[in-house]
Formats: sequence, structure tokens, C-alpha cells
Amino acid sequence: MTQHIDDYAMIGDLQTAALVGRDGSVDWLCLPRFDSAACFSAILGDEENGHWRIAPKGATTCTSRRYAEDSLVLETYWETRTGAVKVIDFMPQRDAYPDVMRIVEGSAAASR
Repeated sequence: MTQHIDDYAMIGDLQTAALVGRDGSVDWLCLPRFDSAACFSAILGDEENGHWRIAPKGATTCTSRRYAEDSLVLETYWETRTGAVKVIDFMPQRDAYPDVMRIVEGSAAASR
């Protein structure tokens, strides 16, 4: 899926950052620092340039997303016919090695 630059949100740890698209894909990440080579760079090309996507099967874009309070903790929400999913993305401040944390919380749809 092609995304525009305004479809991306940033997470970071003060030494590097990642761009997360509305489709749940990390499409840009340089490790271990901003000036390092990119390990994910699909924003510059396509899937062959590397990405890390977490999203419900068949979903193309999220229902909504926001930053938690005054932080770079990104919360992305999807609502589907069979349930709802929240993905929490962040990079904790580090002592030694960088981490990208992706937490998935799912819930079944209410019975109709």
C-alpha cells in the first residue's frame, strides 16, 4: 500500500526514530542511531526495501490512532467485523541497545 508522508507517525528513543504508517507498518528505521544505515526503508521503495507490519488480516488502514498523553507512545486502533485490535508502538529510552516495542491487544466483537 502506498502511503503519503502525512500517513506516518514517529516513535523514538532520543538516539534514533522509526516511522509507523496507518497500515501498521514500520517503514523507516535506522539502528542503532539516526545516522546509521536503515534496516527498514519501505518508505523509499516497496516491500522489498524492508518493513515490519502488524495489522488485522485484510485491514488496509487503521480506524484511528493517537499518541498517549504527552509521549511518543503511539496507539493504533482497528475495528473489524470480528473484533478490535490496538497496537501500542514505542521505543524506550535506552542504556545500551535500542528496542522497538510493539504490543498487540485484541478483543472479540460483541455478539449481535
